[in-house]
Amino acid sequence: MNLPNKLTCLRVCMIPFFVVFMLGNFGPWQKWAALAFFVTAALTDALDGHIARSRKLITNFGKFMDPVADKLLVCSALICFVQTGAMPAWIVIIIVAREFIVSGFRLVASDQGIVLAAGIWGKLKTVCQMVMTVVLIMDIDMEAFRILGQILIYAALILTVISMVDYIWNNRQVLTNGGM
Repeated sequence: MNLPNKLTCLRVCMIPFFVVFMLGNFGPWQKWAALAFFVTAALTDALDGHIARSRKLITNFGKFMDPVADKLLVCSALICFVQTGAMPAWIVIIIVAREFIVSGFRLVASDQGIVLAAGIWGKLKTVCQMVMTVVLIMDIDMEAFRILGQILIYAALILTVISMVDYIWNNRQVLTNGGM
């Protein structure tokens, strides 16, 4: 197993620790432990992709597991936010549904031998979700910080919808090629 794939596996292994610290009752330091696990996991995502591309270590395992690990990390955080009251469930449902829809779309494309790259809207959505997650985990008791968290939640929601529509529209041939 190459280094990028090991980093992807490490990211998956960090998710349960992140969730335990997000939802546990260990004291005021636990959010910082959760934040450390989340940021470390997010950084491994950037690092494994960079290493895989620069060293030409792209594998089928990595193509499959990297997006799965990303979705597990983000969806775990979002579900924790529903549990803690930081996000309404309806927003989390929309964001998670988008991930399932795009993953299904990629599966159909892959069955046709087509590889679909993430577009600019998807990348913006991901960055917004990561920043939002960091802000919500930090949960700093300041009005400006709470407002920032709310702005980021709705920005992530809007970017989620835009990125899904853009992704499907720009790759609509996948649906028509399959006889739909």
